[in-house]
Amino acid sequence: MLNSASRLYGAAARARRAWYARHPESTRRLCRPVISVGNVAVGGSGKTPVVARLARMLLEAGERPSVLSRGYARRRSEDGVTVVSDGCRVLADVDRAGDEPLMLARALPAVPVLVGADRYLGGVLAERRFGCTVHLLDDGFQHFALARDLDLVIVSPEDVERPVTLPAGRLREPLDAARAAHALIVAGTREEETAAVAAKVGVEKVFRLRRSLGRARLAEPARDLLTPAEGTRVLAVAAVARPQGFFTALAVEGWTLAGQMAFADHHRFTQADVHRVLAAMHDARAGMVVTTEKDLVRLQPLEPLPFPVAVVPLEVSIEPEDEFRAWVLDRLRASGIENGELRMEN
Repeated sequence: MLNSASRLYGAAARARRAWYARHPESTRRLCRPVISVGNVAVGGSGKTPVVARLARMLLEAGERPSVLSRGYARRRSEDGVTVVSDGCRVLADVDRAGDEPLMLARALPAVPVLVGADRYLGGVLAERRFGCTVHLLDDGFQHFALARDLDLVIVSPEDVERPVTLPAGRLREPLDAARAAHALIVAGTREEETAAVAAKVGVEKVFRLRRSLGRARLAEPARDLLTPAEGTRVLAVAAVARPQGFFTALAVEGWTLAGQMAFADHHRFTQADVHRVLAAMHDARAGMVVTTEKDLVRLQPLEPLPFPVAVVPLEVSIEPEDEFRAWVLDRLRASGIENGELRMEN
């Protein structure tokens, strides 16, 4: 039954992409270039950290990027566009922004972050109000309503080894949809495996995504931790797409894991969850909770918390870094960003 449903799902996804290809008038184009970061699978690929890395790279190059996002799992979805950050201050809470856009707004204080179902309207606002010169479309590979100048697609070996669409598999589209990408960013592979994954997908331009844990800090009061909690037994808590990957990375980094608690991706923590975590800490004799940046933005509305929390950021690099940076900037220059040319809006 699931296999039949997956075949139908894949056929519908392929038909949708083909319809937009036949009807370019249904796609609107912003005045400034758009870089889409997306994938063909659900959850846990590293799209949001890649968006953050690209934003910093563009800032260093003298550009003013914006982040345009759907704002998945917002509790208070508004008509139009919600400005999560104006590039100076954060203006929305997690209910209005969604967890990942709020995390990006805090991590990128100089970058406007806008959410809404219509990413085109967000881009128009970013250009007119904030003077943005380039847009980063978060999770944009299937958002055909907005034209993009650069499509970056993140894939993993699992996507290639088991290319099955939902609901039996993890793919949002058949794997061959990734051939529409300008470049693949391959995650979770050794260097020598990256080209092989790209060859199976059928995309020539390929880069490698390396993920690591950054320096931990206490959530309150905010300060760096010099070592992984200095030997303290910790309870690892995560509500992300692949929590086991986070738990394993913590152990590799030297954290003393007394226990683990996993929740569904984008889970909204409640006071009942806080009590469960506190009880689990007591049972495991843990002195601290360690969690992700994404989870922290959903825990903070419940502060003050009855236990100390350390947050460990996920950091990424896209290799070879110099080649990736030069390639992206060259593509943008070809779109007119270098001399400030503006395209006419559709």
